[in-house]
Amino acid sequence: MRKIFYCFLLLFAFISGSNAQNVVPFEDFNYYFRTFENDNFRQLEFQRIKSYQAGDEFVAYIDTRGNLRVYDGKERQDISNMNVSYHISDHLMAYNIGATLNMWDAGKLQTLTYFANNYEVKDSLIVFEDTRFNTVSAYWNKQIYPLYQVTGDLYMPVAIGDNIVAFKDNGNFYKVFWRGQIYDLGVWNSTIEFEAGCDMITFNDPTTRTYAVFENGQFLDVEQFYMKKYKAGRGFIVYEDLNSNLMYYKDGDKFQISNFSASFWEVKDDLAVWGENSFVYAYQNGKKIQVTNYIPKQYLLKNNIFVFKNIAGGVSALVDGKVVELTNQMDAEYEIYGNTILIKLFNRSFIVYKDGRKFTT
Repeated sequence: MRKIFYCFLLLFAFISGSNAQNVVPFEDFNYYFRTFENDNFRQLEFQRIKSYQAGDEFVAYIDTRGNLRVYDGKERQDISNMNVSYHISDHLMAYNIGATLNMWDAGKLQTLTYFANNYEVKDSLIVFEDTRFNTVSAYWNKQIYPLYQVTGDLYMPVAIGDNIVAFKDNGNFYKVFWRGQIYDLGVWNSTIEFEAGCDMITFNDPTTRTYAVFENGQFLDVEQFYMKKYKAGRGFIVYEDLNSNLMYYKDGDKFQISNFSASFWEVKDDLAVWGENSFVYAYQNGKKIQVTNYIPKQYLLKNNIFVFKNIAGGVSALVDGKVVELTNQMDAEYEIYGNTILIKLFNRSFIVYKDGRKFTT
């Protein structure tokens, strides 16, 4: 009996997990608003919508009557029938009606402030100005955390990552907010150039004249001199050293991923991509991979996927260590939602690439 019950739980978990799919939205050739989910295409609205924004887990849109709606692959939720401005990330949405700033988080609604000014939405953060108290606060993990209060004009933080914020308070004291805690860096009168990712912030530290990182609640020196260029990803950083080598740092370890002067390089989420001479390489899942022997004119990085215009003018992608050709049709457009690639062709037909399979409208 226990085995039967255990098997039932496994089956239920599998079904629940399979339903937690990415929602991939698009408007087809008839301008019907459709989604791809659970390996099928679904029509979401039967009248033309006015706008939409989508993240990895849901889509927010203004329908034909001007209503703000959210669809997360399970249910459609009416948010507001008033004229709103809205912004989303992969997991959160913030929307304002005048000075009132509201948010959506996994189906639940909350008012952040009735006196909002500027705000920014990231993967697990909403950072916003509150003009009533002249403060800047952050919403994270279902709570609101005051960051700083100023006596003059309000200003947003100097760097906002997926779940981390670098800011200076009214006394030019630089600090980092991460996972509900504030960490003190130091006082500096001029600007520090921070790069923020997920769980990581990197910068040239003017107090020690070193290149540093904020990692796991600590400020650590990575190099003994300033670095020329640096970027932060999801739990790692990449930077150019003084000899123009491209360096990769994660969990206290650093190593070289390129000893050429990279013609370009980008970091986003889980990926680092760069050009060496006429070749393009990526560092994915702990491996250096040659992607192309040409420099793509257009490309997009998100999560652990690299999509680019191939030499034939179509679209190819690096997924799970392999380069796959998705289409050779010219002028195709593309987006990434979670682990899914959406390609829009010239005739407004669509290709969806997911888990090694292609689906077409």
